[in-house]
Amino acid sequence: MFETAQISQSSVFLVSGGAKGITAECVIRIAQQQPCKFILLGRSSIMTDEPAWAKDCFHESELKKRIMENILAQGQKPTPMEVQRIFKTIVSSREIHKTLLAIEQAGAQADYIDVDVTDALALQEKVATVVERMGPITGIIHGAGVLADKLIEKKSEQDFETVYATKVKGLENLLSCFSPGQLDYLVLFSSVAGFYGNIGQSDYAIANEILNKSAHLVKQHHPSCHVVAINWGPWDSGMVTAELKKAFAKRNVEIIPIPVGTNMLVKELDTANQETAQVVIGTPMEPVFRELNPELQTYRIRRKLTLEANPFLQDHVIGGYPVLPATCCVGWIINACEQLYPGYKFFSYTNFKVLKGIIFNDNLASEYVLDLKEIAKNDDSIEFEGKIWTKKEQSKIPYHEHYRATIKLVREIPSAPTYEDVNIEEDPRIAEQVEYPLYQTGKYTLFHGPSFWGVNKILNLTPEKVTTECAWQSISYRQQGQFKVQTFNPYIADLQTHSNGILIYAFHQEQLLPSQSEKFEQFAMIPPDETFYISTELRSKISNKVQADIIAHNREGKMYSRWVGWKGTIFPL
Repeated sequence: MFETAQISQSSVFLVSGGAKGITAECVIRIAQQQPCKFILLGRSSIMTDEPAWAKDCFHESELKKRIMENILAQGQKPTPMEVQRIFKTIVSSREIHKTLLAIEQAGAQADYIDVDVTDALALQEKVATVVERMGPITGIIHGAGVLADKLIEKKSEQDFETVYATKVKGLENLLSCFSPGQLDYLVLFSSVAGFYGNIGQSDYAIANEILNKSAHLVKQHHPSCHVVAINWGPWDSGMVTAELKKAFAKRNVEIIPIPVGTNMLVKELDTANQETAQVVIGTPMEPVFRELNPELQTYRIRRKLTLEANPFLQDHVIGGYPVLPATCCVGWIINACEQLYPGYKFFSYTNFKVLKGIIFNDNLASEYVLDLKEIAKNDDSIEFEGKIWTKKEQSKIPYHEHYRATIKLVREIPSAPTYEDVNIEEDPRIAEQVEYPLYQTGKYTLFHGPSFWGVNKILNLTPEKVTTECAWQSISYRQQGQFKVQTFNPYIADLQTHSNGILIYAFHQEQLLPSQSEKFEQFAMIPPDETFYISTELRSKISNKVQADIIAHNREGKMYSRWVGWKGTIFPL
């Protein structure tokens, strides 16, 4: 535990976007809690003195009328654009003066600099001048941000650059003004859009998520600094119009009242919370369910697979060659289906077949194709037939089909059932027979490398059933390559089948590879590093064909997922 400095009268905060809006409200509340010093940054120019004709005029239509009269008095022709520009300048200047006055009335000090945080040189020069008067910066509050909300296909590069640069380049420039090691506080105003995502805000979500990750990095390198990225939900401010409030209400998104939000910020700055680098203040941004097109659609997605792009494959080598796990292929199909219908969640797949495995050798295809065909859909669920195939060059067979599955997405996942035959008692005879670890060494050995390790202990074992205790340690985002963990974890799904291999090896000295399955249902994801149990019931073994049911559950038997009719094929040791 590192000691952090408390806010005092000598504290100096550099605040981007701090002269207007929500950030200004937060600064005022901090000043009321503990008077200190603030250097407020904003792009708006500030008028030292309003024109006489604008004073005491606060009604929009009347003020715009006076602006036009003044332009005419100067012998010029007023245009709507020019009138709006002058109007915004006056209103903005008034808001800045109001903020400065409120801070001073709280007993604190404040200065304002008109500068764009994306302009590094101008920012450094102007901040250096004010620092000579106010004292060295001890904290940063990065509240600046702009929006360019529209669907991604309608966004321009300039839209992205404007939104991204203000958040990300702005933070980089603020930190370049001095050494981060001198900071007592770094407060980043992020958004629930970065945490949950939000339609029309892809650029804003990316920028805010970078702020989130930046907070964790700064905290790692400067543990004594109080760092926090606050993922705010929508505030009850001028930006949230009556129409937006209605839209948020439909999505069950609560609006943050200004007094509540500012008090929560002050609470987050308390030394008791200095270890938490990221917080979410707001309700989840659940996706908007769009009206379904009643016509059944088809889709085609192409993907190039390489060994270099998928480091985890070095942990799934069979016969000397990396082989793509079947669970990764079904994961690709699942993820593609979910991306087509935001808000719908994966629940089950049926009729899964491995027709030709994908092996990373000289025969690896230059391109793999995923075809999706909608076969049923309503407001509650959508079903797809998915097929992964490759074109076969110079062959009578035009293509090779590799994997096939029927995927079901639902709006609401059913409640998890309970596995009635749960038995997690440890058989002491097993401990005497088994050599641990179970992977790549010892009896009952499994061929998988560390990316897929997870079976930690065999609890009980008979020719008809095996129960294992498991936990999967998460692998890095880079290690996951092209097969990222989303709502379906292909690595945990693969290790759920390892118990089958243990049973077959123990009683038949043979090894298994998956070939197909009747049904897989997922009721909840299994968190990394959390202990869970796999109960595998052998239904049949005929020649080189094996059929089993696989249930993943907790200590009480509540199911995470289950395979009904999982089928495997014996392969030579």
